[in-house]
Amino acid sequence: MNLACLFQRVLLVASVRQIICHTLPFSTPEEQVEGIKIGTLSGVYSPPYQLLGRGYLRVNEETGDLYTTEQKIDRESLCPSQEERDCTISDDALTGPNQEIVKIIVFVEDINDNAPYFETNEIYIRIPEDAAVGMKVLLDNKAWDKDTGSNGEISYHLEGAGGFFSMAQDGSALELVVEKELDREAQDEHRMVLVATDGGSLPLSATASLVITVLDINDHCPEFSPDNSHTAVVSGVAAQGTTVKQVKATDHDLGHNAQITYSFSPQISERAKALFRLDRVTGRINLAMDVRLDMLEEHVLKIIANSPHCPPVLTQVTVYMQPMVSLEPAIEIKFMAEYKNQTIVLRENEPPTVLALLELRDTSSVQAVLSLEADSMPFTLKEQASNYLLSTSKPLDFELCSDYHVTVVISEAQGERVHGRKVIKVVVEDVNDNAPQFEQPHYQAQIEENNKPGVPLIQVRATDADSQLYGKVSYRLIHTPPVFSMDEATGVLSVLESLDREQQGTYVLTVLARDQGTPSLEALVSVSVNVLDQNDNQPAFLNQHFIFFISESIPRLAQVGKIGVRDADEGDNGKVVDVWVLDKHVPFAVDLSQLMLRCTAEVDREKRDRYDLLLQAVDGGSPPRSSIASVTIFVEDINDNKPQVILPSSNLSCLTVSPATRMGSIVTKIYAVDRDSGMNSDITYQITARQPAWPSPFQIDSHSGNITLANQLAGRDYGMHHLFIVVRDGGKPVPLQATVWVNLLVNETLEQCHLTSVPSYPSQTTEPPVFSQLEPLNKPTQSCTEPPWLILLCGLGMMVFSACMLLAATVIFVRHKNLTRKRTSKREHLEMKLLK
Repeated sequence: MNLACLFQRVLLVASVRQIICHTLPFSTPEEQVEGIKIGTLSGVYSPPYQLLGRGYLRVNEETGDLYTTEQKIDRESLCPSQEERDCTISDDALTGPNQEIVKIIVFVEDINDNAPYFETNEIYIRIPEDAAVGMKVLLDNKAWDKDTGSNGEISYHLEGAGGFFSMAQDGSALELVVEKELDREAQDEHRMVLVATDGGSLPLSATASLVITVLDINDHCPEFSPDNSHTAVVSGVAAQGTTVKQVKATDHDLGHNAQITYSFSPQISERAKALFRLDRVTGRINLAMDVRLDMLEEHVLKIIANSPHCPPVLTQVTVYMQPMVSLEPAIEIKFMAEYKNQTIVLRENEPPTVLALLELRDTSSVQAVLSLEADSMPFTLKEQASNYLLSTSKPLDFELCSDYHVTVVISEAQGERVHGRKVIKVVVEDVNDNAPQFEQPHYQAQIEENNKPGVPLIQVRATDADSQLYGKVSYRLIHTPPVFSMDEATGVLSVLESLDREQQGTYVLTVLARDQGTPSLEALVSVSVNVLDQNDNQPAFLNQHFIFFISESIPRLAQVGKIGVRDADEGDNGKVVDVWVLDKHVPFAVDLSQLMLRCTAEVDREKRDRYDLLLQAVDGGSPPRSSIASVTIFVEDINDNKPQVILPSSNLSCLTVSPATRMGSIVTKIYAVDRDSGMNSDITYQITARQPAWPSPFQIDSHSGNITLANQLAGRDYGMHHLFIVVRDGGKPVPLQATVWVNLLVNETLEQCHLTSVPSYPSQTTEPPVFSQLEPLNKPTQSCTEPPWLILLCGLGMMVFSACMLLAATVIFVRHKNLTRKRTSKREHLEMKLLK
């Protein structure tokens, strides 16, 4: 038996030791998202790893790392009752090849994920108004927080307490502290907000309404109001129960503390005690008997007001008892018109109408008659069968007088004694007989353009002499653009949109005023709204890009072109005060008086054939506004440059030509340039003189300037040939020209030839000489000694030459026409390109 017990103890110790050795603790905050690493098993146990349970934990089979799963760990759900103790989750894992069991324990750490909460949204407390300052009232309605530790520790404060109350915590007890004296009569209820805040790093809070009712104590006594009247008058004939007076005392307390009872003072007379009764609760004084007095009586009543725990309060009422009076004649009124509360009601504009039948009563002692006082117009009183008819004498006008007090006098028939007067009230009932009338026949308003929407402009006002709805006027706009609105009640005209004077400078609006009658009456008035100008428009050029063409021979201060510019504003804002050229180094300026662009200096197309400049226009507004336009000026060419011969370089140049040169070969070339353009730069070449004279084996192409061999060279052609070349441009009306000598030596040796002097112009030639305007030649004179056959040959040559010249002129004319057409097309194309 002992051995068995010992064996069981050994096994128990071994099992406990194995459990302790195979337990791994971890910790993690609650509410972690899926995939957060908690710890690892690899530091103690070898892979593979496997969890036996499925829920909050997941293990990596190879690394042994523990992770959270998609099932979040909520400490408050896992351990709802373990507020202070540790909250854990556990699982078993199989580790290593031998599938060793390991106990995993995860301690769940609390986070501040729960806000405090009150079990009720409103807390009611009752405190007497005599509570001492510093008195504490225990609150049972504490807040709760599901978190633990500092996250669950709650502190309290009040908002909106006005300094009357504060909160105090004594351990777990929550107390309300009175900080100021309370007065129920001044404030019988205090409402504030009780705020509970936890101790988390990011604190959370909850609120509840705290309503404190101040209980009444008997701290006030009854008081009679000093404003109440202390006298009463009773007629000489009065019935029992007639109310004489009511006294009233006030007590600012509530309930039982404010109960007041009334009683007569023992000091009043026995006669007063017999005549009057006092209601103990209401304070009403009534007659205790029927009264018929022949003489005046005066009674002083002293009344006491009593309240619990208060001294009595005394007030005094003096009652005057009037004696009976003898009967006098009286008037009985029998209304024949509509009446309310003994008041006759008559619509205005009614024809003369009978209002009432008046009958005299109690006339046994005196013979009396009725009459109207002198100021009782427009009413009449006529006697009929011992009675009197009260009538209107003309239609009544409500607008002149809305009510009348007609005084009927009772007097003796034979005497002046007046026994009494009776006032009959007549009220005139208004009808809608007056249309609204505007205070002005026409209204004018001004507003600057670019206004803010909703700005009031003017208030129109119409009055209606009628009353009530008949005289209530409403306003509206008719046939008016939607940019304006009218307040129906006040007649204030407002603008709903921003106005632009340049679009419309004046608005004429029509306002209709209408009363509320049925049918309604109306009136119209016009309102002129003038839109004042602002400098909101800059000067505008008629074109943003002006294009002008001028000749390079344009004189100084000549017109280049008209500059159109205008400003949509008015007055100084719309006056263009200056236009100038922004580019300082151009020979152009603006004539402001005529808005004309003028040339201020000479222009030379060969130096610059185009000017691009900017113009700026400024208006006279304050501040001024400006705009810019671009101008392109093309300088057109004139024939002011003669051709310039480049090759040959001088009249002494010489070229050796081999006799073996084939016919048609180019021997040399004349190259000339002209700085002009177009036809003014079209150059032609012509041989005007030869040495030796005609015929010559050389000819020149009039357009290319190529000198070619016209005939095969023969023995007679050996030697020096001098060709006088005229280089002429195509300018109109007079072309300009230049001349040059071309010296050709026909020689087999091809040695370099040299000239020491310029050849002289030949005295005879078969071609008419042409002289340059810049280098005129003196035409030599000689007698004609040639034989007749030579003269005939010369005549034939002249005819052929004339025919060639005519053909050349025709070709030049056609070419000139085509060139002009091309220039025009090119100019139009350039203008279109610049405009784009």
